[in-house]
Amino acid sequence: MNGFIRHLSKMFKGSVMQKYEELLVSLRKVIRAIDLYSKKLSKESGLTTPQLIVLKEIDQHRGYMVKDIAQSINLSSATVTSILDRLEARSYVIRERSVTDKRKVGLYLTEQGKAVIKDAPRPLQAHFIDRFEKLQDWEQTQLVSTMQRIASMMDAENLDASPMLEVGAILNTENNTARVV
Repeated sequence: MNGFIRHLSKMFKGSVMQKYEELLVSLRKVIRAIDLYSKKLSKESGLTTPQLIVLKEIDQHRGYMVKDIAQSINLSSATVTSILDRLEARSYVIRERSVTDKRKVGLYLTEQGKAVIKDAPRPLQAHFIDRFEKLQDWEQTQLVSTMQRIASMMDAENLDASPMLEVGAILNTENNTARVV
């Protein structure tokens, strides 16, 4: 990935970059920053960003059901279920069937789950949100509009994406397709 940026700079060395080239390099830097942070999170906590966000959501809303978490973090229930399967296998989460309504299954953190989120670094989007919210309202609106336009220009406006910063895809078990999160 770093090679791509080096290739671009060699390709355009000695000449002034076109505006679109500057934009593509900036987009690549954003993608690279997200990728590096994801690797750091994985190395330090053994978690992916979506796993950490699901754990934090369960911690804040003990007893939530899968559909509640899925709605809250803007992922499909199938994707959240897949994440929960991995978290449950690592003994971070337990699913507990309601005694009053057997159809309902609440989600709870184990002591191990509580410990792992306590020690995990903040998600990258938390850092981004802190900085974004310090901007003037007009700057926020301008950035949102610009990013929406870029997504449209890249034919990505209809891609299913959640508001978490992570490079990669999660398998959507409903229709066996990759889902960008």
